[in-house]
Amino acid sequence: MPDESPGNDPQQIWQNQSTERYRMSLEQISQKIRRLHRQARLAALLFGALGVVLCVVFARSAWREPYAIPRAGWAILSLWTLYSAYAAYKSNWPKKSVSDASWSTSVAFYRGELEKQRDLTRDVWRRSGLTFCFLGVALIILPGLILALRTPRLLVNGVPFFAMLGIWFVMYHSMRKRKLRKLQREIDELTAMEGQS
Repeated sequence: MPDESPGNDPQQIWQNQSTERYRMSLEQISQKIRRLHRQARLAALLFGALGVVLCVVFARSAWREPYAIPRAGWAILSLWTLYSAYAAYKSNWPKKSVSDASWSTSVAFYRGELEKQRDLTRDVWRRSGLTFCFLGVALIILPGLILALRTPRLLVNGVPFFAMLGIWFVMYHSMRKRKLRKLQREIDELTAMEGQS
């Protein structure tokens, strides 16, 4: 018969072990800040370049569109991409970090940058003006939708577009939630480290 004493119970041993306090060094924090700033600069530059390219593409489509309502949709999309690129650049470009800062100042700065990223991710719909994007898309597809209502078999042509839009929305939403959880977890760890010091 096995020994039933609590000292040999693996679950109790696991639960009763002391937790080790982890404290990042100043160099590790500086590396994390540099990595976060590199990612933020890259995102800002990519969004800016993509916005300019899409602005030109949408403006060209507006110029070639013979009907007024879709032309207005393409023009709105063109202006939205410029605004979105500017907003992404302005909000993502990192602040200059303080060199030779103390450990507590560096942790507070890094936590502030993470909180900024969290807030940007959380408020992406309002910050990037996606309402105007959806308005422009709606104006572009409105004439085709009206025509499809007169001829219901044409509605089948829109199924792939709306299916892809639904898949994109689900994937985007889950990736956004995952990023928010990761950022919040790291913020909480930094807050706990600050409380230990």
